[in-house]
Order: sequence, then C-alpha cells, then structure tokens
Amino acid sequence: MPSEPLEAELVHPLALSYVQEEELRQLRLEGPLPGPHDSQTATEVGSAPNLHALEAAFTHDGMHVVGFEPGTGEDPREWGPARKWYITMTTAFLCLAVALGSSMITGDLQGPVKDLNTTQEIINLTVTCFVIGFGIGPLVFAPLSEVVGRRPIYAISMFLYFIFTLPSALAKNAATLVVARQLAGLAASAPMCNVGGSIADIWSIKDRGIPMAVFSATIFLGPCIGPLVGGWIGQYAGWRWIYWVLFIFSGLCFGLTLFIPETLAPVLLRRKAAALRKTTGDEKYRSLAELERTPFSDTLKIALLRPIVMLFAEPVVLFMSFYLSFVYSLLYLLFFAFPIAFAEVRGLSGGMTGVTFVSIIIGILIALALLPYQEKIYRKVTAHGSFPEARLFPMLVGAIILPVALFIFAFTGGYSWVNFMGPCVAGAIFGFSMILIYVAANSYIVDSYSAYAASAIAAKTLMRSLIGSAVPLYVDQMFKNMGFQWAGLLLALVAVVIAPIPFVFYIYGYRIRIRSEKASKNRRMDSAQAEDTTGEVDEKGF
Repeated sequence: MPSEPLEAELVHPLALSYVQEEELRQLRLEGPLPGPHDSQTATEVGSAPNLHALEAAFTHDGMHVVGFEPGTGEDPREWGPARKWYITMTTAFLCLAVALGSSMITGDLQGPVKDLNTTQEIINLTVTCFVIGFGIGPLVFAPLSEVVGRRPIYAISMFLYFIFTLPSALAKNAATLVVARQLAGLAASAPMCNVGGSIADIWSIKDRGIPMAVFSATIFLGPCIGPLVGGWIGQYAGWRWIYWVLFIFSGLCFGLTLFIPETLAPVLLRRKAAALRKTTGDEKYRSLAELERTPFSDTLKIALLRPIVMLFAEPVVLFMSFYLSFVYSLLYLLFFAFPIAFAEVRGLSGGMTGVTFVSIIIGILIALALLPYQEKIYRKVTAHGSFPEARLFPMLVGAIILPVALFIFAFTGGYSWVNFMGPCVAGAIFGFSMILIYVAANSYIVDSYSAYAASAIAAKTLMRSLIGSAVPLYVDQMFKNMGFQWAGLLLALVAVVIAPIPFVFYIYGYRIRIRSEKASKNRRMDSAQAEDTTGEVDEKGF
C-alpha cells in the first residue's frame, strides 16, 4: 500500500485489521500479500500468504531477514511518550499549516483585486490552484515517501511550501500570486497523504485514540479556522499580512521537521540491514520490504494510474467520491457565500464575518463528539461478522440533514431583515452533517477496498480536489446572478437528488461489491449464517 490512508485511522473500530496493519507496516505493499516462495518451508508453513510464511521462505532460501528486536527501542512503537508526542504535535502543526493555507486567504480577497489592479475571478484562482495541488501532489509524494522515508518528504514539502508562500506576500502582479499559490499547493500536499501513517508508525491501536483526535481536529477544523484568523488580519493589517503570517507559520513548521525522527518501518529496517551488511560483509542481510520490493518506476506507475482506473471502474469509489466531492465543494463554497451573507447583505466587518465560521466549527465538534456512538452501532450490527455497509449509518443520517442545512441557508442568508443566527444555524447543521457523511463514506471506501485502500482514497482525493477547486471560479457569479435564495435552493435540491446514494449502497452494496475483483466480499450475516461460515474466514477478514 503506497501510503497509510488517514481515513483508515479516523474510524472506530479501525477499518484495517491487526494483521492487515502489520503487513502494511512491514511491506508497504498494496494489493494481496505476495505468496511465499516455492520452497519446502513455505509449504510447511501453509499456503495462505502471511508475514511469517514470507520470512520462513526467505530464511529457507538462505537470506537473513532483518526485523526489529523487541525491547531495544528500534521499533518506533517502543519509543517513549515524549518522543511520540513530539512527532504527533509536530505533524499536527504541518496539517494545520496546510489547512490554513487553503482557506486563510479568503479572509480578504478584495484587497489583492484593488492593489494588483485585477479581477475578482483571477484572485479567486489563488484558492483554486492551491486546492488542485491537494489532489495531484499525493500521487507523486505518496510513493516517493516509501523510497526515501517520511522525514525527508516532510522537510522538503514544508520547505517548498515555506519558500513559495513568500512570492505571494511580495507579489506585484496577479500572475505571480496565482503561480506561487499553485506551487505552494503542490508542495503542501505531502503532509496530507502521510500524517495517518506517521501516527500508525508510532502508536499502537489501543493507544491511538487521543493522537488521532488531535489530527482530526486539525484536518476538520483547520479550514474553518482559516477565515476566522484571516478575516481579522485582513481587516486590520491588510491582505499581504495574511500571507506573511502564513509564511512565518509554515517556516516554523519547516524548522520542526528538521528534528522529526524517521518512523517508517521499512526505511528503518532497510538502514539496519545495510549496517549489518557493512559490518559483517554478508550481503544476505535484507529486510522483507527489500526482498519483496517493487521497482520505483512500477510503484509510481501504479500510484498514478490505479486511482484513475478505480475511479471509473469501481461504482463504490465513483459514487462515494462524487458525494464527498459535493460536500467538500460546499465547504469551500461557504468560504465565499458567508462573506456575501454577512458582509455584503448585513454589513459586518471582515473580522466579524470570520467569526461566523465558528458556527461550522460548533457543528463539527458536536459531530465528532457523537461519533463514538457509531462504534456501538457498528459492533451491534456486526456481531456475526463485519461488512462494509455497517459503516454507513452516520452517512444515512447526514444525507438527510445536509439538505436541511442548505434550505435554511438559502432562505435566510440573502435577507438583511433575517437575524444573522439563521445562516449561522445553517452553518452549524452543515458542519454536523459534513462530518457524519465524510467519516462514514471514507470508512466505507476503506472497508470495501482494504487491500487497495490507498488507491481508492487517492481516487477520491483527486476527484474531491478537482471539483472543490472549481468552486471559486463560479460561486460569486452564481450567487449574484441567480440571486442568493435561488443559488442556495439549487444546492439544496442537488443535495436532495443525491441523498439516496448511501441508501442504495446500504441495500445493494454487497451485490455491487461481489462483481469487483478488488472489493471485499464480506456480507451481512445472521447467527445461523455465521455458524455455517465459521473457520472459513482467513486472517485478513475476507
């Protein structure tokens, strides 16, 4: 698997089983685990491919398979709490810097229009180009991190993000601003595709709850905090200082990456094997990842092509990605629609307009607080065996609530005589439904394609970023030419039309997955069916 999908770590119970996670940690391969080599030892171990069978096969062939020695501190999961929390908080700051970079500049988009003598559409491209980078960058950064490790990718990514933010603050024309934002977005995408893996590298499953809560806060709340901070900076210091603050913060984050230790197990084991070969002169010391290594050119080809193939060949990936793309685009749409509703219609200042995004944050926090109830529901419905559709219950609720939020926003946002709490309530309901839909849909994708989760998530991220990046190009024209109420009503009606998607997959998901070569074949069973299949499920849960 090219990279640990963050979405696999945000759900409880985890979408990846203990066995799958250990295989991922050791080999970093996507797809079914390679079968053991044809040898007597491999045959004795058993025909089902697993890490022990692979190690036994290579040992029988005369290789010295290098692994972590328990109790020596070689395994990142044996490191002390202080070191683990340094890595956790540092990578959390990286995510926060990237999230702020995508939305913070919306705090003042009118300032560059006046200073650079350009149009609003050109300045809106600064958001579009940055978000496009989120979708394209991981296709290269994810496989590259498996070769050089997480630490160099973090450092290079944040350095480039830091450097390319400077031209934005100093820009003398719109072209400089747009190009710099495109390069900054591509550079900043690396942390977004590696943060989940960093957490999984150092924290065991039973200790991962609080660290993942920290990450989820930065991932979900960061984009909403951006306009809140940017609004006040733009109001009192001007739009350039938004970029200067972002420049300073990203520079601080880059400095922190210089002290992040490497956590990727295959890289650490590869270094250990190289040291043993050097000291002993025996070239047979190898790690499992080296012995089963795929050429980088093949890895890059898979990382670039497989997500696109899955996007169009797998109905689960296609329709769930489309739904998530719509929700994601709504979030970025609100970055532009809120200023219309509160600044233009109600006359609030830029700073106070930013404060209204607290309503979305409140909705997000409530949803995150209620997500543990999903775990209880999941455990109840999977008492006789897990199946991906058990992840969809929050999305079923979110699909119903989302149109409600949009209807309220449509009929309250565009009228100055309606109390400002109207659109704020809509924002809170939207934030609540967004989290229910996002976490459930992502966990459903990961559960449905656990062996190919990275490619499935990459496909979703690519579509989501491309669709979300288009929002700044039409949102102003849409709300001003159609009228606030009718533009909002159109969005609400679209939400109503696509609301049945999760219900269709909940009912017919198994029939759809059974036709795919890559999807899980797990299905919902009652107690009688579970007894009939006892002993037939392999270690991966398939």
